[in-house]
Amino acid sequence: MQKKLITVFGATGAQGGGLVRAILNDASDEFAVRAVTRDIHSSKAQQLVRLGAQVVAGDLDDPASIRRAMAGAYGAYCVTFFWEHYSPEKEDTQARNMAQAAKDAGLKHVIWSTLEDSRKWIPLTDNRMPTLMGKYKVPHLDGKGGANHYFSDLKVPTTFLLTSFYWENFIYFGMGPKPGPDGKLAISFPLGNSKLSGIAAEDIGKCALGVFKKGKALIGKTVGIAGEQLTGQQMADAMTKVFGLPIAYNEITPEQYRNLGFPGADDLGNMFQFQRDFAEDCLKARNLAFSRELNPELQTFKEWLIKNGQRIPVEQLVS
Repeated sequence: MQKKLITVFGATGAQGGGLVRAILNDASDEFAVRAVTRDIHSSKAQQLVRLGAQVVAGDLDDPASIRRAMAGAYGAYCVTFFWEHYSPEKEDTQARNMAQAAKDAGLKHVIWSTLEDSRKWIPLTDNRMPTLMGKYKVPHLDGKGGANHYFSDLKVPTTFLLTSFYWENFIYFGMGPKPGPDGKLAISFPLGNSKLSGIAAEDIGKCALGVFKKGKALIGKTVGIAGEQLTGQQMADAMTKVFGLPIAYNEITPEQYRNLGFPGADDLGNMFQFQRDFAEDCLKARNLAFSRELNPELQTFKEWLIKNGQRIPVEQLVS
């Protein structure tokens, strides 16, 4: 029987790469994968070739390349990467390009990796949180959530996948433990006592494969995934146990986070405030039991830390 071909955008990124590897390692052998990347000669792309993926060139800003990448496929995984350009308008255009190409190609199942449009909870007139870029509260959420309608309007058979905070942010986004004025290590978030949904990036891909396996049952549905839902204190406690170093949770205000000065700090400060103030809705949207049903290998935060903790820049901060 011929395998169902899945076109995966962002194939060298966290989500897309995780799905490519999940398909290639899947014992059921139900799917084949076409990995889409801008640079097919990059080391990450060549690694996927060695693993057995079909790797093709494609650019989300080039509709013709998107159409070529989707031609003859059964399904597609559609994802955008805000942090490359910091433009929700660009994300909106890219989502529209993918939705139109999926419609034109007659795909049977598309996963659109999305997030909440925070403006449904916090209108632009609500001054509890500053408005950014003139028309967003949390640009990297709102751009994705605001683009959902392209898939719905075109009647593309879509599962809307609500992802969660990547635990890899502790490695790559500078969110790992840092020494405070007292010299003690702490992680700092404006979450209060609210829980945050988190997940290992590779588990997003494995969950996505689970969505494709369920097929028609999840078309038209919004599926939220997470590996665990933890407070800042619980994350700090887990790090303390795994690292054998005392790590505290430093609760700061969203305003303090917005003023940390790194690119995107205002966006992330607003995101954490949204997650804190509307924790019940954000947590309820992500079902841990169903995430594990989609991906039986789903990791807890502690399990992820044991595997990846040495990659978090901690040791050099201890003096």
